[in-house]
Amino acid sequence: MSVSDFSVHIEEPVILNQRRIFQTRSAAETRRSGKILGRLLPPGSVVGLVGELGAGKTQFIKGLAAGVGVKRSDYVTSPSFTLVNEYPGQIPFYHIDLYRLGDEKEAEDLGLEEYARGHGVTAIEWADKILSLLPEELLWVHMEYAGIRDRKITFLPQGKRYEATLNQWVARARRLGSGRETR
Repeated sequence: MSVSDFSVHIEEPVILNQRRIFQTRSAAETRRSGKILGRLLPPGSVVGLVGELGAGKTQFIKGLAAGVGVKRSDYVTSPSFTLVNEYPGQIPFYHIDLYRLGDEKEAEDLGLEEYARGHGVTAIEWADKILSLLPEELLWVHMEYAGIRDRKITFLPQGKRYEATLNQWVARARRLGSGRETR
C-alpha cells in the first residue's frame, strides 16, 4: 500500500455544527476518501448516505469496503434490486441500497434494522428513507455534484464516536495526501 492510495484534497477544515465539507475531483479520489474512512470505522458503525442518483455514493462505498478489508472492493455494486449485499472482510461489510424501497414498513419487514445494529460496518444509501429505524449515532454523508467529475461531500457525525472518527479522518487525509476542504 502506498501513500498515493490515500490522497484526498483538503485545505483548512470547514466546521458547521460539526459538519465537515470537502470536495473530490474524480471518482478515484471519492473512493480514496471512503477508503480512509473505512480504515477508521470499528465494528458496529453505520454510515448513512444521501444524494442524487450518480452523485458518487457507490464510489464512496467501494472505498469504504476497501478500507474495512473487503478484498475485491472493485466488485462492490449498488444492490438496487436485492437491497442488501454482504461482503466478507476483516470486518463484515453490509451495503444497503434503499432507492427502490417503498416505505419504512417495507424495511422493517425485511429486517434491515438488524444490519444497522449488527457487528459489521453498514453503509446505507438513501438512508433518509428509514429515519426511525436508524441508530441514534451514525455518520451521515451527503454527496452532491460540484462539476462534471467533482463531488461535494458533507459529513455530519451524530454522536461523539463519529465526531472523533471524522476528526481522525481529516488528520489522516491531511497527513497522507494533499487537498482541500470547501465552504
